[in-house]
Amino acid sequence: QVQLVESGGGSVQAGGSLKLSCVASVSTFSSYAMAWFRQAPGKERESVARISWSGGSTYYVDSVKGRFTISRDNAKNTVYLQMNSLKPEDTGVYYCAVRSPESLLYVHWGQGTQVTVSS
Repeated sequence: QVQLVESGGGSVQAGGSLKLSCVASVSTFSSYAMAWFRQAPGKERESVARISWSGGSTYYVDSVKGRFTISRDNAKNTVYLQMNSLKPEDTGVYYCAVRSPESLLYVHWGQGTQVTVSS
C-alpha cells in the first residue's frame, strides 16, 4: 500500500513563497512518475506540475510556469514543489500523486495540504 504525506502548506501574502514536500512510503519510489495537483474552492482538481521517474522531464500548467518548480529526491522518496511569486488564485488544497506505470493513471494520493494566498 502506497502512502503519501504532504507538508509545507500554509498562509502567505501575494508574492510570497512556499515549498511543499511529499514523502512516499514505497520501496520503488524511483520507478514512479509523480505529480502535484490542486483544487481551488468550487473548482475541479487540476494538474499543476508533473515529473518523470528520473526527474529529467517536467511539465507545468501554463498558469504556474516560471513560478513553480517540481523536483524529486529519489534517495529520500520525496517530491517537492517550490512555489514562488504566489498569487491569490494559487489558493487551494495541494495533493501529490503517484502515477501507475501500467495504467498511466494517478492511482495513489496524499491527504492534501492547504495553501492560502492573500492579496
